[in-house]
Amino acid sequence: MKFTEVVISTKANNTGEKYHRILEAAVSVFAKKGFHQSTISQIAGEAGVADGTIYLYFKNKDDILVQFFTYKTKQVFAGFREAVKKADNARDKLRNLVHRHLEEFQKDRKMAIVYDALTHQNMELVEVNIRGMSKMYTDIVSDIIERGQEEGVMRRDLYIGLVKRFILGAVESAISNWLRSKREYDLTSMTDPLIDLFIRGIGNPDA
Repeated sequence: MKFTEVVISTKANNTGEKYHRILEAAVSVFAKKGFHQSTISQIAGEAGVADGTIYLYFKNKDDILVQFFTYKTKQVFAGFREAVKKADNARDKLRNLVHRHLEEFQKDRKMAIVYDALTHQNMELVEVNIRGMSKMYTDIVSDIIERGQEEGVMRRDLYIGLVKRFILGAVESAISNWLRSKREYDLTSMTDPLIDLFIRGIGNPDA
């Protein structure tokens, strides 16, 4: 099954206020309890609705999770593309993408917790969604790299497949470290150190 098929097969087109309240309540419960320990009753209580109301919008707890990923993917990636479009050159496009990525996860910590937990658990339920999200992200990165090569600011001998995974992995690692840190700090402050690493690498050109 392709990622686009997952999007079509869900009820994510439902835009009612109660539907979105249940989604947000669910991710709050998942973040606090963990997905496997969460129950429909807990989600209903968090959303302020009866248990039966959940089933008017979702088949079960699994369906809630899949639809949440679908809903958030549309929302977050629209923001990514908007941020990239605002920049005039490849370096700024990459910076805008990374900054927006960190910003989105910082402003929705519960989403960040759930996404981080599920990606590390390799849950089959959302595996297709996560693979699809990764491909959408690395496709954006690939376009930026190709533009950077045309502009002459990025090497032409890059193994793009490796670079795409490196960039996504580094950003996700920064988010994961932020979630687990015992001190509070601005996640978006990691934008420029990441861009510096991506563009300049760790080698000393004078060595």
